[in-house]
Amino acid sequence: MNYPCLNDIDTLLLDMDGTLLDLRFDNHFWVDHLPVRYGDIHGLKEELATAHVETALREAEGTMNWYCTDHWSRHFDVDIMTLKREVEHLIQFRAGAERFLKALAQHDHLDILIVTDAHPNVLALKQRVTGLLDHVDDHYCSHHFGLPKRDLQFWSALSDQVDFDPETTMMIDDSPAVLAQCKAFGIRHVLCVETPDSGRSHRHDHDFPLIDDLSRLTTGSEQP
Repeated sequence: MNYPCLNDIDTLLLDMDGTLLDLRFDNHFWVDHLPVRYGDIHGLKEELATAHVETALREAEGTMNWYCTDHWSRHFDVDIMTLKREVEHLIQFRAGAERFLKALAQHDHLDILIVTDAHPNVLALKQRVTGLLDHVDDHYCSHHFGLPKRDLQFWSALSDQVDFDPETTMMIDDSPAVLAQCKAFGIRHVLCVETPDSGRSHRHDHDFPLIDDLSRLTTGSEQP
């Protein structure tokens, strides 16, 4: 497939987790690390701790609580950010993502924004480890709007803060649910990351164009 040419894009919106950064850290934390540490802290057997974490996460999926570290610290009676720092060595760029961000400096016409559902505390942690915000013009967390990106109203709220033309805007994300709302809002160019977690294979039951190595957008290669 042919990817959109960055010369035709004025505003580039970039998701963070699973798009710029490897989702392996997040999946490992919520699926493996938190249940073990939750059980350790509260003296629960592993099976019971795992079941409680899985149920709580499933019930919150798609809501703002899903992304809120403060909510989960209260719910599990643990310090979520302290536990995240225990495995921060897993925070890293996806293959090609850092090269892509550095190459974007040559496209000085672009307004480059990170648009993430991550809590600001998590964004700060990942900035400290990777320095990803040093490569973009600005960033917006859904917590600032009280709406997740998969809510159409989020995009209206963002457009009130950011002056962008949907016709010359591109959004890159690993979530088809988010990209569907981008298209519904009128954003013309969307790309879906093919492998957000380097440790997992992924099924794609959607029609959004796929990309894996983001640096293809800045090297002139049009063939995935």
